[in-house]
Amino acid sequence: MSKPDDSVRDQQFAFAAHLRDASNPLPPGIEPRRMAVYRELFRNTIESLLAANFPVTRKTLSDDEWNALVDAFHREHRCTTPLFIEVAQEFIGYLADNEARHAPWLPELAHYEWMELRAQIDDAVAPPHDPEGDLLRGIPLLSPQAWPLAYTWPVDRIGPTHRPDAPPASPTLILIRRDAGMQVHFAALSPLAFRLLQYLQAGETVDGKGIIDALASEAGLPGDDAFIHEARAMLHRLREEGTVIGTCNG
Repeated sequence: MSKPDDSVRDQQFAFAAHLRDASNPLPPGIEPRRMAVYRELFRNTIESLLAANFPVTRKTLSDDEWNALVDAFHREHRCTTPLFIEVAQEFIGYLADNEARHAPWLPELAHYEWMELRAQIDDAVAPPHDPEGDLLRGIPLLSPQAWPLAYTWPVDRIGPTHRPDAPPASPTLILIRRDAGMQVHFAALSPLAFRLLQYLQAGETVDGKGIIDALASEAGLPGDDAFIHEARAMLHRLREEGTVIGTCNG
């Protein structure tokens, strides 16, 4: 297929520029009324897509705040994907790159919302493993549909009636996972559980006992029977709920 000549390409760029921002000149020879229809269609499509992917964000922001944000994203951001399902990630990236222009908790809130969608559609397959393997002697395997997350802001509590001015002293630690029945679950994590899941997420080729010993050393409690007992019990609970799916050989 031959490349478009310069005049056609210039008209395409002018057309796209005007769709993004009405302050840009109209492409030559196109009726303003028709362009207004196209412009509204494109903008409303983006707005509907973002509102569907980020319902809490939409409700938390005022109409003016939301519409200004959508317009700025539509006007300024250049998406690198043609897939509608990936526009949500582009939006999160845009928020992170322009953090100073909006509420500081907005990028994390949007990411937290997007993680639910990711958990619903993720199709990663676990490597070969033993579902009944010994979690202390073997290498515990984290489900590919489980993610331990740490946020500066209390993303699980932000909403129309709670827009914090300052982050809390401690981070918000959350586990998002999808079970075998395709249901997505959210759970608050203790610092110990979060650190344990971080080890598993990193794919450490260390057996469960080695991970627990490392956690105890980090906490300044090597050889502490109570700490080790708690960590072992936690590892087994994670398997019971499906967050840990067995052991692998590394």
